[in-house]
Amino acid sequence: MKAVLSKSVGGPETLVLEELPSPEAKPGWAVVSVKACGVNYPDVLIIEDKYQFKPPRPFSPGGEISGVVKAVGEGVIHLEPGDRVLGNTGAGGMAEEIALDASRLVPIPPAMPFDEAAAFLMTYGTSYYALKDRGHLRAGETLLVLGAAGGVGLAAVELGAAMGARVVAAASSREKVDLAKAHGAQAGVVYPKGPFDRDGQKALADLFKQACGEGGADVVYDGVGGDYAEAALRCTAWEGRFLVIGFPAGIPRIPLNLALLKGCDIVGVFWGAAVARDPAAHQRNVRELLDLYAAGKIRPHVSERFPLARAGEAIAHLASRKALGKVVVTID
Repeated sequence: MKAVLSKSVGGPETLVLEELPSPEAKPGWAVVSVKACGVNYPDVLIIEDKYQFKPPRPFSPGGEISGVVKAVGEGVIHLEPGDRVLGNTGAGGMAEEIALDASRLVPIPPAMPFDEAAAFLMTYGTSYYALKDRGHLRAGETLLVLGAAGGVGLAAVELGAAMGARVVAAASSREKVDLAKAHGAQAGVVYPKGPFDRDGQKALADLFKQACGEGGADVVYDGVGGDYAEAALRCTAWEGRFLVIGFPAGIPRIPLNLALLKGCDIVGVFWGAAVARDPAAHQRNVRELLDLYAAGKIRPHVSERFPLARAGEAIAHLASRKALGKVVVTID
């Protein structure tokens, strides 16, 4: 089988396509013939050794896949060869085949395309865990989503709308805000490119406050970080929840007096660790997400598809922050 490998620390240009032996299904595991692999921001970080999880080299990036079960190991009873599945992998997904603990695999509906299935779990899983379990978002509340046209951001927009919130989409261009509005946001704001001085941060906070309304944002979903974080925290409502998702614009330095003055919570969201710590809760969330998909309330927006041989280009495209929705590597 072919696999895209990271054999040395570096950017997407360091990845190589090589032939490897096919994996075997050991007890409790399954082998999947991969049909598609979602590209996510952790893929940008993991090949540069900047992610929380550092697999031993050589390894293949790719934290979520869809495909067809090729073989199952002893003790696997909820899957059989031929089943269409999706799964979270951590790494290893940019390959023609992958062996996984079978508990990581979930059957998908017959009508769900493989590219959408591969774009589903990490973004909606992260955002649902963030909004439901960490942010306790309630119907009628105002949700501000930063980076609203990216993978997790667009998922947060859709889920927030499905949960009955008033969603305000913040992104770096009118095209991105319009995309978020098409997916359920009721209002939007185009923010300028940082970094910002003190006056620039206050002006950005004013933009967010105008978009959210007098009461501010009950929940802030910050998938951007950098100088945008403090400005968003300044528009958080009294006893609001500020969700820390990721840092493509850099790790922010937050003045904690703002949390005191707002009486708000700053809440870390580490979906991967939550899945490992409470797999039963994760499985419940996945079932609820698939129900929302079946009801037509959420659907991944796959904007670009790259073949396996161009997986490095797919990661570079995502890193450029120009992608709308999800980028997927497809495997013939």
